[in-house]
Amino acid sequence: MREPAFWYRPPSLLSRLLAPLGAIYGAVTARRMARDGASAGLPVLCIGNYHVGGAGKTPATFALVKLLREMGEQPFVVSRGYGGSQQGPVRVDQAEHTAADVGDEPLMMASSVPVVVSRDRVAGAALARAQGASVVLLDDGFQNPALVKNASLIVIDASRGVGNGGVFPAGPLRAPLEPQIARTDALIVIGAGNAANGIAARVLKHGAPVLRARLVPDQGSVDRLRGQRVLAFAGIGDPARFFATLTACGVTVAEEKAFADHHPFTPDEIERLVSGAAERSLTLVTTEKDMARIRSDARFREQTNGIATFPVTLDFDDAAMLRNFVAERLARAR
Repeated sequence: MREPAFWYRPPSLLSRLLAPLGAIYGAVTARRMARDGASAGLPVLCIGNYHVGGAGKTPATFALVKLLREMGEQPFVVSRGYGGSQQGPVRVDQAEHTAADVGDEPLMMASSVPVVVSRDRVAGAALARAQGASVVLLDDGFQNPALVKNASLIVIDASRGVGNGGVFPAGPLRAPLEPQIARTDALIVIGAGNAANGIAARVLKHGAPVLRARLVPDQGSVDRLRGQRVLAFAGIGDPARFFATLTACGVTVAEEKAFADHHPFTPDEIERLVSGAAERSLTLVTTEKDMARIRSDARFREQTNGIATFPVTLDFDDAAMLRNFVAERLARAR
């Protein structure tokens, strides 16, 4: 779905009219979050967010994979596989699976880390353990009580925060903030801006650390695109952040095309993007997640050569704080 614009504006008449539905949805989710979960038999670190849509969970997951490997761990990602048809549990194989099978994010991550897709997160963690995982990184699932989480690291965008603060469908929150903050073990604030400052203060008051981080584009990609005029397109939770990142790096964004998160591109759409860029002598550029979705579809294989990707990584202001937090949580879990 595409996020409604009113979610990220001051409370409106529409959000107030939807608030009773949000109260019901939030109460159900909050009760569900309070249930006891099953132990995975190994440490589980959850990377989640308070709201629907994008906030930077995938770069945060990659950063934790890198850190855990430096610590001698063997991390596996366990994902629900949003957008994929596989029920699982199944280990993602890029040679065998497509985004339609396992979802775009698991397919993209599988190039760098073992990924298990499973609707049943307990079964997914069991498969990861059987295949040699020493730590499970739970991709999303913060509001899902199925697994005991040894640490929940919540990702939030510094410029968007949680929008109007309403619970779905009145706003982007998946549950009321208080029970979510109470279960937050660390908050990762990504980017510049003050929209998340109030929440950060509440998390600190609960005794959990707040980690600041920023997205760092791949320098090679920046060098290749700088000086060119591009047609940028993205079907992610926050396409505007992608376009703004390109511009901040000195890339001239001549045209923007935003699609809904996890958008399943059609041949006609890709053809229009390719031909539209060619007609205006623009370079097509998209995100890694979108490219994973496009590249895995046999219908588009001949068209992917003309599309550039723009990878980003997450850089923490205080990497030592993150390392100490993770080490302490792993020791406590064991």
